[in-house]
Amino acid sequence: MAIRINIPTPMRQHTENQAAVEASGGTVQELLDNLGKKFPGVAGRLFENGQVRRFVNVYLNDEDIRYLDNLNTAVKDGDEVSIIPAVAGG
Repeated sequence: MAIRINIPTPMRQHTENQAAVEASGGTVQELLDNLGKKFPGVAGRLFENGQVRRFVNVYLNDEDIRYLDNLNTAVKDGDEVSIIPAVAGG
């Protein structure tokens, strides 16, 4: 099962400059793990100590996974995942 993952501009250098890639998995965790295997540079940008980095937001079909089942959220064909770095500043 292939799921579309939207890649933010700062991470595209790790995905051969692709704005969207496909990966497979039954949960968001499996999906992102498989993405990291395909594009190793992405894993370091996404995870810290096995968790999604504090300033990285992951959305499944426009829903923040933190308000679903976090990394254990199930995914299915046709779903779309977006990786969105948080913007900070003043």
